[in-house]
Amino acid sequence: MKVVVVGGTGLIGSKLVAKLTEQGHEAVPAAPNTGVNTLTGEGLAEVLRGADVVVDVSNSPSFEKDAVMEFFRTSTTNLLKAEAEAGVTHHVALSVVGTERLPESDYFRAKVAQEELIKESGIPYSIVHATQFFEFMAGIAASSTVGDTVHLAPVGIQPIAADEVAAAVGRAATGAPVNGVVEVAGPEAFQLDELLRDTLAAQNDSRTVVTDPHAPYFGAELQETSLLPGPDAHIAETRFADWLAAQA
Repeated sequence: MKVVVVGGTGLIGSKLVAKLTEQGHEAVPAAPNTGVNTLTGEGLAEVLRGADVVVDVSNSPSFEKDAVMEFFRTSTTNLLKAEAEAGVTHHVALSVVGTERLPESDYFRAKVAQEELIKESGIPYSIVHATQFFEFMAGIAASSTVGDTVHLAPVGIQPIAADEVAAAVGRAATGAPVNGVVEVAGPEAFQLDELLRDTLAAQNDSRTVVTDPHAPYFGAELQETSLLPGPDAHIAETRFADWLAAQA
């Protein structure tokens, strides 16, 4: 089948394109650097011609309140309109476990808006909710850094390798639409503050992790289970320690 991967040159998208190609599908990366811009609509009609499935793993370049909402609303609206015109029969989107539980966050409110547009579009769909990527630990630390300290809440987190996120999205793309949400998570649960403390130490990062129950996570205060998957989540295999060791 022809699968157009929006955001197909990024971390997850490039892995997904490679996996789908290995499986014998025609996987087409769609991104500004391939001539496709979902914000302006440039190149959409052309790249979607003959497409069976569209996978959206794109992300906003800015997490600022207005910018992130504008990105997800505009890009998703343009994409869904073009899909309807092209006769695409399955829309797959990557989102985040806990999105609906973090309304204080500008980013997660924008993701909820994106998901609502998908659900209301009339196009059969599958939404994959993934827990935080191993590769995103550095971004979490950076967003929580004040001076030489990293302020994090002592809450649960069950991160997953980007390779396995791409595999989960690939399964959704090649399967039948579920018209709902499927979750995927890593095999181990940690405390967020402890995980980042161990990660920074393993990377010889001198920053100190400060445990703060009220520390914001991208603008939202976390509860113990805010970032954790539900009981029906697909559990991946790669352990964080093994992934971290492979980065050295």
